[in-house]
Amino acid sequence: MKTATLILDPAFRVGPVRPRLFGSFVEHMGRCVYTGIYEPGHPAADADGMREDVLALTREMGVTVVRYPGGNFVSGYRWEDGVGPVEERPARLDLAWQSLETNEFGLHEFMTWADRAGVEPMMAVNLGTRGVQEAVDLLEYCNHPGGTALSDRRVKNGRAEPYGIGLWCLGNEMDGPWQIGHKTATEYGRLAQETGKAMKLVDPSIELVACGSSNGHMPTFGSWEATVLEHCYDEADYVSLHAYYGQDGDLPSFLASAVDMDAFIEGVIATADHVRAKLHKSKRIQLSFDEWNVWYTDSFEGGTWERAPRMSEDLFNVADAVVVGNLLISLLKHADRVGVACQAQLANLLAPIRTEPGGPSWRQTIFHPFAHAAAYAKGDALRVVLDAPRVETAKYGDVPLVDAVATHDDDGVTVFAVNRDAEESVGLTLDLRALPGVRGAERIVLSDPDTGAANTAAEPGRVTPRRGEVPVRAGEPLLVELPPVSWNVIRLTV
Repeated sequence: MKTATLILDPAFRVGPVRPRLFGSFVEHMGRCVYTGIYEPGHPAADADGMREDVLALTREMGVTVVRYPGGNFVSGYRWEDGVGPVEERPARLDLAWQSLETNEFGLHEFMTWADRAGVEPMMAVNLGTRGVQEAVDLLEYCNHPGGTALSDRRVKNGRAEPYGIGLWCLGNEMDGPWQIGHKTATEYGRLAQETGKAMKLVDPSIELVACGSSNGHMPTFGSWEATVLEHCYDEADYVSLHAYYGQDGDLPSFLASAVDMDAFIEGVIATADHVRAKLHKSKRIQLSFDEWNVWYTDSFEGGTWERAPRMSEDLFNVADAVVVGNLLISLLKHADRVGVACQAQLANLLAPIRTEPGGPSWRQTIFHPFAHAAAYAKGDALRVVLDAPRVETAKYGDVPLVDAVATHDDDGVTVFAVNRDAEESVGLTLDLRALPGVRGAERIVLSDPDTGAANTAAEPGRVTPRRGEVPVRAGEPLLVELPPVSWNVIRLTV
């Protein structure tokens, strides 16, 4: 059996694990909203049409923040369409996904859902077809106490107290030619600066996310971030990153997808810090990785102009879950700079939670690593030393077969590890010399001899994590066998 070694020491910290690292994303796309989180008349729906089974799974998953309402959708969205009496709201063509948007679910409905889910809202403003005034109007509507036309309109629409939304995205993927209202870096940077300045005049307490590159392989990557941040460095608190990974028949490369995420994060950090030095600023820009997941993008079928058409409802398997776990490891390894992260999306659309209209909801395989990380990654992320065998991949070159990170809190140390080897187990030795007080260890593992195994409505528990105790001997290293293509959590109690 191949072997790897992980050295743990609570003295070597990356940074605090911030709750916003475990965010999700709800966009008006496909069935994420309609028949996903919202389905009036469903047996599990509450009086407001929110599916309580999905709410329960969202809470179980440990989601802390949810980005809304897009995504590409927001670049053509008129927020006013989604407030006021539902029967008076206009139906619109959604150009982003070529669907029909009825607007029966809008701002107030989302905030009601967010409150019941126990999540912080992360609101995006339209900087595609709209601009400064519309963004300021939405902020005033949401956050101003009262006494103005817009805040009083909110009160009239049933919400007396301000929503107090603290986290705002200045548009979405404005570097992408596919985006409605696509702009050059200079055009967007100026617009983001002026919008951010005006928004912070309305509410100085808010935090703003400027659009970075929509993926790390865009031809403008790096130069886009540099130009945008030179314009809006003072107004922006975060710069965004988006990345999706999919299987294309090359399993070893797919399992190593986190190598690309690591490089993407480190490239954005380097660029942001270059701008900081160039502008002689003291503030460090943080990162908002507010779209990430596994996604088989060829499953999109647009042009139907239907309400909530099925699209990108990927069936995720064991290999997908291991990659998702590995992407979470990458986020934790950069906890000093990644302050927000949102897995896209929450329900049905490339999602950890699946539903059927009028029918059941269930956990996809990728639900589990997210839930484990949200539950156990507490305190500080640790800078570990990993010595692992390596393998050559077609896409990413020479990569380690094991990737891992650890966190330290008052209860002990938690190790998160993946085995990327598709054929063999790897013996992982945890060097505990800096943790002499370890009293016990619990192990969670997600794996299956069939890496294509998945959960479905007919068999929702086909892939389920296994738990067990690991014997610990005082003063000795701890050996844990990582099965092929596996996600592993080892909880060390001190």
